[in-house]
Amino acid sequence: MKRFLSLFLATIMIFGITGCQKNVKPSDAPTKAEETASKNTDEKSSHYPVTIQTHNYDGEPVEITFEKAPEKVLAVYQNSIETLLALGLGDKIIAASGLDHDVKDEYKEDFNKIKYYKERPTKEEVLGMKPDFILSWSSFFGEKHLGDVDFWHERGINTYMALNSGMLDEDSLEHEYQDILNIGKIFNVEDKANEIVDNMKAEIKKANDFAKDLEPVKTVILEVGSDNTYRIYGEDSIGGNIATQVGADLVAKENGTIGAEDLVKLNPEVIFTVYYGDEIDRDTALKEILENQGLSSISAIQNKRVHPIMLGEVYASGIRTLDGIKSISKGLYPELHED
Repeated sequence: MKRFLSLFLATIMIFGITGCQKNVKPSDAPTKAEETASKNTDEKSSHYPVTIQTHNYDGEPVEITFEKAPEKVLAVYQNSIETLLALGLGDKIIAASGLDHDVKDEYKEDFNKIKYYKERPTKEEVLGMKPDFILSWSSFFGEKHLGDVDFWHERGINTYMALNSGMLDEDSLEHEYQDILNIGKIFNVEDKANEIVDNMKAEIKKANDFAKDLEPVKTVILEVGSDNTYRIYGEDSIGGNIATQVGADLVAKENGTIGAEDLVKLNPEVIFTVYYGDEIDRDTALKEILENQGLSSISAIQNKRVHPIMLGEVYASGIRTLDGIKSISKGLYPELHED
């Protein structure tokens, strides 16, 4: 009898264990896809919070913190829009404005999906958009437009001003690099940002290596004004900084305005003439130099070494910094760029 009872109890235990195992649902165990998603989430969350230094309208440093990547971005001006597109972040842009040139061909498909304001949006329009991030120039945060950054920060909306957009005393290539790297950090796409910056530095080195044993080329970068005046892009401008870094002799070194007589005295061997939008288009920028009889004795004009260059390549240039480096390098050293 005892033997029968033992066998009976053992049988019940076996069936009980088997039954419990059958009640385990497959969905209770994590799938491989779920494990991968969890890992990716952990990697992204480990990147944040991110603290970045930006500035207010007076140029004073301001620290802002991102708990996650922005999802609803207002991007105003060429470099803001194109840098986001180059980093693969077009789907984050809810509105854009302020182009001086068409966006680069490789970004047009993504750009065409974005709501574009021909006129910069007003403060009220921006509030209605409910962005979580505004990327622009310092001028956009003046009283006539959005107002200073604290207004937006108090509402949980982070901001970032391009370093070379007029708030600092000196523009430089390093500032352009820093902007791109900062945006990469904000959106957790640092590898892409580093690749863009590394390509720019490589192009500078390429021109430097070529020019190291050559006599420096006397160069001027200018923008045509009225009444025979010219706005100079000096050493403290992006264009001027590029020119000096690739070995040019920038004969007009200070930002400011000069007259035709002064330009003749400088007698540059190469002139880069800046164009943008409808105000000074490419043809106008060239004609105002080439067809001005008062400038005809200048070496650059006699030797047909006057080159138009986009504003977007020499001011708050963003990803077009690479184009600016190539344009200036080609104008100075055409043989370096021969196929």
